[in-house]
Amino acid sequence: MNVDDIVRDALREQAAEQAPAAGGFADRVLSVRRRRRTRRIAVAAAAAAAVVAVGVAVPLLDSGKEEVRPSGGIVTPKKIESRPDQSPPRDRISVGGTTLAGYSVPKTVQKSADSAVHERTYYLLNPRTGRYDKAGDWSWVAVAPGGKTAAVLERNLPASRIGLLDLTTGKVERWMDVDHGVGGLTFSRDGRKLVATTYSQNPDRLVKTEGNVEWGQPWTSSRTGFYVLDVASGDGAWTEIKLAGNSDDPMHGTMLNSRQDFALTDDGRHVWEGRPMEPGYVFYDLSGKEVPVPTGYRYLSWSVEAGRSPDGKLVAGDFAGKKWKTSSYVRDAETGANTEVRGQQLLAWVGNQQLIAWDIGKNDKNEFHQRLVLITIGSDKEVPLSGFREGNDGDAGRWEPLFAQP
Repeated sequence: MNVDDIVRDALREQAAEQAPAAGGFADRVLSVRRRRRTRRIAVAAAAAAAVVAVGVAVPLLDSGKEEVRPSGGIVTPKKIESRPDQSPPRDRISVGGTTLAGYSVPKTVQKSADSAVHERTYYLLNPRTGRYDKAGDWSWVAVAPGGKTAAVLERNLPASRIGLLDLTTGKVERWMDVDHGVGGLTFSRDGRKLVATTYSQNPDRLVKTEGNVEWGQPWTSSRTGFYVLDVASGDGAWTEIKLAGNSDDPMHGTMLNSRQDFALTDDGRHVWEGRPMEPGYVFYDLSGKEVPVPTGYRYLSWSVEAGRSPDGKLVAGDFAGKKWKTSSYVRDAETGANTEVRGQQLLAWVGNQQLIAWDIGKNDKNEFHQRLVLITIGSDKEVPLSGFREGNDGDAGRWEPLFAQP
């Protein structure tokens, strides 16, 4: 093993210790070694807004104003719809309006002797039938708040256009062309904006470095910047975010995963990115100028998928494992005070006091034998929502959830 390999492994081990792992753990942070991931990556706080539809004016009852947003949401009762006997699920899982909008099954596809691609096969919820159907040949899917519309990218990344997919019909209703290749998509919390992260190469590409037998992500990132697009009109500007470069630095000054997507803050005023190293994030204004951490985001854990609670008062945190064998922290967004809750990996908020999480069974000794559960802050009880995933992290067939909030 040469010096570069030693440095690389040390940095990646350090990155792995920073946080858990779409978007999908395996989906979004390939540098966090799969055998050690007991937590999740999420590049963005999950969207949370009212009913969504493309180009339809929806009156806001509390303001008297009209706003254009993607429309037509999942019509789901507030009761729990659980499938503890299904893994992966065939029928809708939903609680309190937070719905499993779909899931992906990842695999590694070898392209040549020294290159491969981390690909996903998506299964998306049809709001009409309440069942998960195999989707088209998409490389990336982001579901809008309400779960009626998804933004999709075609298989070969970076993509030159973004599709708006009607989840009921399975058809792309509109394409948005872009001048800079897109590799990742994230909706804003209100569903009116779409952040598209641009790359010069496929962010899911894998390589074999000298002396390694396993596929891994490239040493440097190819990320170039981001678009903030209006969903209804497709209008938006591209902002370049340059990567620091230093020929003497084996990481070329980046210290980014090859996929490191951008997302909007809840108020839509800033774009942010996660970083594997402390403090774990960087914030920008919409022109690309770096700005101080906005109020309420100081304790954000970039790789914890659930992100901030809908009211912004709490932040889903890292693995704890103190009071229970598997548990996580929920942090006060202002003070950073920790509250330990059940759940191995926090995935999505259900209102402001409950979350959906991965967790193992009561007497299970296998940290990868996980199922979806509903947990409540202040309670030691869990409600099973799905069956258990089989195999170790990274094994073929392990499904990765994709949530939509109301």
